[in-house]
Amino acid sequence: IQHDYSLFCHWIIRVVFNSYLSSNEVSLKMADIQNYGFATTANSSLSRLSGILCKCKLICSMTKSHFGPQFVVSIADRDMVAQVLRAEGRTPQRANMESWQEYRDLRGRATGLISAEGEQWLKMRSVLRQKVLKPKDVAVFSEGVNEVITDLIKRIHTLRSQEEDGETVTNVNNLFFKYSMEGVATILYESRLGCLENNIPEKTVEYIEALELMFSMFKTTMYAGAIPKWLRPFIPKPWREFCRSWDGLFKFSQIHVDNKIKDIQSQLDQGEEVKGGLLTYLLLSKELTVEEIYANMTEMLLAGVDTTSFTLSWATYLLAKHPEVQQSVYEEIVNNLGKDQVPTSDDVPKLPMIRGLLKETLRLFPVLPGNGRVTQEDLVVGGYLIPKGVSSLCHYATSYEEENFPMANDFRPERWLRKDNMDRVDNFGSIPFGYGIRSCIGKRIAELEIHLALIQLLQNFEIKISPKTKPVKAKTHGLLTPGDSINVKFADRK
Repeated sequence: IQHDYSLFCHWIIRVVFNSYLSSNEVSLKMADIQNYGFATTANSSLSRLSGILCKCKLICSMTKSHFGPQFVVSIADRDMVAQVLRAEGRTPQRANMESWQEYRDLRGRATGLISAEGEQWLKMRSVLRQKVLKPKDVAVFSEGVNEVITDLIKRIHTLRSQEEDGETVTNVNNLFFKYSMEGVATILYESRLGCLENNIPEKTVEYIEALELMFSMFKTTMYAGAIPKWLRPFIPKPWREFCRSWDGLFKFSQIHVDNKIKDIQSQLDQGEEVKGGLLTYLLLSKELTVEEIYANMTEMLLAGVDTTSFTLSWATYLLAKHPEVQQSVYEEIVNNLGKDQVPTSDDVPKLPMIRGLLKETLRLFPVLPGNGRVTQEDLVVGGYLIPKGVSSLCHYATSYEEENFPMANDFRPERWLRKDNMDRVDNFGSIPFGYGIRSCIGKRIAELEIHLALIQLLQNFEIKISPKTKPVKAKTHGLLTPGDSINVKFADRK
């Protein structure tokens, strides 16, 4: 019944917008994936869209597609990507997020850094960047992240003990999802959630469910944005679940922010000096309203969890599949830190293979399959006009181009060891954290969580592929995710 209902939704949306699509054709002489979003979802294969776009790169560097009223130009050429991203203005618009804004208007919620645009976005960016973009500011989070990693390793031991071979952990993304949520919350809320405990607190369970619902319904989110308001009474589920998920996320963030407000007030009442991290800084500075803080804490946690969890899942899978690379990374760690030293952010520059491992993992499997921009002026790219107001998706197919990365299909972290590549900021062939002023503001936090976790995982375990694991391919559900469960063995180091 659920499947039939879903197909009915796809069919009715397609019928409703058919005339719209015919009358709003943009004149671009390029390979046309007209209305491809509907065709793939109607056949239950939206998850393969990024792979199909990668294959289109063999034929052309620009394609166009529709999803409801949204028109998207996909670009898969390094120089064209550079041109589009460098054309951004003072306040670049990343993508069409009308459904996010509509929810906030409906509930009277403020926008956060992800959903805001224009001067409002610029104001929040300037406030938040002071505490999360400079390496020295992010370094103070090392201690808290390492405490979470200690719990992660304990959790791995617990999960292994439940398996017959005493080594396998099934579906590591579930494990890393909870690690990532705990780590990001430790930084954002300055408190622990208990995600890695055997008995997770009830309120945390509710939040995890809301977060999982949001991730599982990124496809539904696209439907929510595509369905016109007058049609929602007939197809209520996408919009209803979209709102329900956001309600849960905002509620959880508000509880933690309000608790911190009470803690700060208590310290002030007792004449104590107030010290703390990011949330304390935001509340004391009063540069953002409390409603804006609710929104930013909610959106930053949402964005931070998927980046770390999916990337760690792919990294462990790739290390297990390439034991020679794993051995090389392990030897680098032991030679610089030994087997027992707990790393900090200051140690990461000594470990170029760890940095290369992260860069190579994100080259092959970026969490976001493309960097979106809405053109603020008419722009001619590759001889074609992209009109003002059209969404452009700078697709990660550039990461698989031989001219950008020799042996592009191979997992080769050492390719990043060359000095001219490791820190290149103009390499538009692979930009997993985005570019320019609208790049990912949580990049440093994500790198810290991933680097420190990988170091300690390799200090403690040899990672091997479990017989339960089939070859894993990526699927697109708004995000680029593992298409199947990743099961690996964590064997104790001798």
